[in-house]
Amino acid sequence: MPKPISPDDLWREAPAAVERFDPALLAGLPAGAQRLLGHALAPGAPLARAVRLAMTGTIRLGDWHPFEADQVIVRDRGMVWAARVRMKGLPIRGSDRLLDGRGTMRWALFGLIPFLRAEGADITRSARGRLRAETIWLPSLLADPAVTWTEADAGLRARVRVDGEPGDLDLTPDADGRLQEVRLARWGNPGGGPFGEVPFGGVMEAEGTFQGLTIPTRVRVGWWSGTERFEREGEFFRAELTGAEFR
Repeated sequence: MPKPISPDDLWREAPAAVERFDPALLAGLPAGAQRLLGHALAPGAPLARAVRLAMTGTIRLGDWHPFEADQVIVRDRGMVWAARVRMKGLPIRGSDRLLDGRGTMRWALFGLIPFLRAEGADITRSARGRLRAETIWLPSLLADPAVTWTEADAGLRARVRVDGEPGDLDLTPDADGRLQEVRLARWGNPGGGPFGEVPFGGVMEAEGTFQGLTIPTRVRVGWWSGTERFEREGEFFRAELTGAEFR
């Protein structure tokens, strides 16, 4: 069996940006979308096709556990998130990925003893929802003319395709265009029940600018976003970026 593609592998294969952002590209979009994208993309910033992220944080797997991770997202290819988690002092290594239309999860104790393995149609569909939410870390994708925008109750709604599958992404910016919250209906089975569409999303607590692209740098993410269950039981991921690079 071939070795799974690592974030390093995916980054090396990622194409370089060939165009630069021109605010004129936003003409005709709803005013809120113009503020959001105008805040995220400086004039002349690369219309990046890929991003590499380094992050630290805590993840809830029963209890909260510290992690370090690297992630690469590539337009029209997918993403790989590879992490090192410590549970009760024991190192667990693995990855969540969506590549070339296939979602998989692979986790192992010491990186050797299988701890969790999952794939199939439900895992792939759930991974598409995750990647749709994570376009906030590659905002040049949201500036693509193929994305359609409408005003929504919470702010804005973007229709974004992942693996050819369209889906809605609700984004709430402040008056200056700074992203505050993101929500969507994501396929999943929190708690181990049957799969179905579940409210999912995150709260953006800080941001940073890298190569002219401004993205969230501290987030809290989980199921049942927008409800009381998010704070009580849905939140499972808290992360802070320690670096970002675009190409």
